[in-house]
Amino acid sequence: MLVLRSSPASPFGRKVKIAALELGLMDRIEIVVADTTDPAEPLRRQNPLGKIPTLVLEDGMTLFDSRVIVDYLDHLAGGGKLIPAGEARFAQLRLQALADGICDAALLKVYEGRFRPEEGRNADWLAHQTGKISRALATLETDPPAFTDHPRIGEIALACALGYLDLRFAGTWRADYPKLVAWLDDFAARVPAFESTRVKS
Repeated sequence: MLVLRSSPASPFGRKVKIAALELGLMDRIEIVVADTTDPAEPLRRQNPLGKIPTLVLEDGMTLFDSRVIVDYLDHLAGGGKLIPAGEARFAQLRLQALADGICDAALLKVYEGRFRPEEGRNADWLAHQTGKISRALATLETDPPAFTDHPRIGEIALACALGYLDLRFAGTWRADYPKLVAWLDDFAARVPAFESTRVKS
């Protein structure tokens, strides 16, 4: 069995889980929750960065981060299913990078509130992260990505990013980006794995 070290709320872990479900590989993966703040957590030996998700292969080798893991799973499933070949590959990787950037900025905002006392929080830093998210969402709102039959990695990553904004920021993004709201509703209706991997706040 492959072992996925992650946590239920991680948008990057969710991306890997949806990818595995779409590729028909979930029955080969054991999910083991990791606590990234615990110094005794084996995750720190599996991934020197102590970050999730991390995938432990059957021979003990580990893969990280989510982009590498998804690339490996796509390869394991025969290749070209979530990450297409040719020019389409780069459009998907670009979309994934944009969606992952939204998650990175959102996580930094969450961590600022979780780990720093209120009197020490940096309003300029939070505004800087909010700007990244807002610019990315505005870019995507002008031309939401289209997919026909099965989602590819860019669309999966975007759905996970929007889902994380719903989870951690009560969906406040929705009022300003109606096209993305409609896009996410369509994604959720067509990709059952999105709902099955959702965690409640």
